[in-house]
Amino acid sequence: MILHLKLNGKPREFDVAPGERLSDVLRREQCFSVKVGCSTGDCGTCTVLVGGEPIVSCLMLACQAEGAEVLTVEGLGEPGRLDTLQESFLDEGAVQCGFCTPGMILSAHALLETNPSPTEDEAREALSGNLCRCTGYENPVRAILEAGRRMAGEES
Repeated sequence: MILHLKLNGKPREFDVAPGERLSDVLRREQCFSVKVGCSTGDCGTCTVLVGGEPIVSCLMLACQAEGAEVLTVEGLGEPGRLDTLQESFLDEGAVQCGFCTPGMILSAHALLETNPSPTEDEAREALSGNLCRCTGYENPVRAILEAGRRMAGEES
């Protein structure tokens, strides 16, 4: 079947099998930020934004994304230039092994789109679907809060 969606801002068509997962289609299409860790929706490494909402793409059939806007980390920033959130993750030391980082960044991106000045508790809640064994969540939370300040033009 043919799947039509907007991937990272560009209209695309994909030939997909009826039971194919969105995560598998995205990885096949060179979106390597989409990782599959558990295949049960528990770890959040395959998180993407569908219509601006974080979803675990390992549990979503590709055909369910018909007509949707899908954003992966590849759609953030510009070639050779990270976006503010990605820069904050680097500056705050929120990237360690990197396996969970794309899912965390997209979850944080969705939060900042709807709430540009989140509290620490709101940042933690946004990351609650992303498991991380390296960071202890302190640095990613700081990165989200810092990105919000930068986007608002505030000094740290």
